[in-house]
Amino acid sequence: MKKSLIPFGKPIVNDNEFKSVNKVLKSGKYVHGSRTLKFEKMFRKFTKSNYAVSVSSCTAGMHLFYFNAGIKKGDEVIVPAQTHVATSHAIELVGAKPIFVDCELDTGNIDIGKIEKKITKKTKAIVVVHFLGVPVDMLQIKRIARKYKLLILEDCALALGSKINNKHVGLFGDAGVFSFYPVKHITTAEGGMLITNNRKIAERIRVKKAFGVDKSYNQRNFPGKYDVKDLGFNYRMSEIHASIGIEQMKKIKNFLDLRRINFNFLKKKLIDLNGINILQNLNKSFLSSNYCMNIVLGKKFKNRRTEIIRALNSVGIGTSIYYPKPVPLMSFYKDKYKYNSNNFKNASLISNCSISLPTGPHLKIKDLNFIVKELKKLLK
Repeated sequence: MKKSLIPFGKPIVNDNEFKSVNKVLKSGKYVHGSRTLKFEKMFRKFTKSNYAVSVSSCTAGMHLFYFNAGIKKGDEVIVPAQTHVATSHAIELVGAKPIFVDCELDTGNIDIGKIEKKITKKTKAIVVVHFLGVPVDMLQIKRIARKYKLLILEDCALALGSKINNKHVGLFGDAGVFSFYPVKHITTAEGGMLITNNRKIAERIRVKKAFGVDKSYNQRNFPGKYDVKDLGFNYRMSEIHASIGIEQMKKIKNFLDLRRINFNFLKKKLIDLNGINILQNLNKSFLSSNYCMNIVLGKKFKNRRTEIIRALNSVGIGTSIYYPKPVPLMSFYKDKYKYNSNNFKNASLISNCSISLPTGPHLKIKDLNFIVKELKKLLK
């Protein structure tokens, strides 16, 4: 395979990030500092949330949410079949059972019409994933949650910048969690952020992410004395990671603008190709973050996916697959719960027949034209 001349994803960093990290290293203060608080403030302002709590990863944020909510063994949580395993792993980690729901073919988002059939007396929450940045219809999700008195967690790992009627995703449920993995909309190398408008959730998770230490006790007259009022984890974000995040937040608007421009360019050039479907936002009041472009191969091309991917990679075009299998068909879940592909036909079709193309801010117009040219040659 040829080294990607056009990588699927690439973190955009420059001297500002390097200088910011060096300042932290020279300071000697790597945790519990002002930079983490500044990053949280910037993120809170961008999303217009009341509270933002930095964590070590998106997965950590989801785990903390379920742990804080008291979800435990014997409980169930509704989760989309088409997502990253982290979404359901966080449920397993508190001992609860993920109840998977198939997705829509047009967006890859959870099929809302199938949710209520999966709700039982054991159901405690619904987790939604804004797949590839396309918002889920949260008004419908909230209606179901109110009817059955369920919590809502929004997995926004690929949805920084996604909005519904100008309100940022992550603020429709009880909390939303974001990822800062290297190829996401912004990066902190690794890290995550939980946002909420609920003060109690924010305060409790802030304590639980740091061993359950009572922060008020830290306002002490001498060092080394503290109290632990709750069970917790070491899910803190370091000052090093936060320093990168601060510089990334200064670029977020430009990053999102470029992703939108790149996605729309590819869409315009590829939308009329016979034999493919593009997963996309179809609601005018919804704004997608355009994480990447997923093209789903129809009958004409679906048996050629491996060939097409290898051909694109051979000329230096980076691709990915979102996701290689629906989560319930991953070995861990399939072996544990005995699921089969007939339970998740739409998610299986997307997993088996899609190719994910890059839309990131690292792309130039010549890159986009090259992607279009090479793909059209393969889809004749």
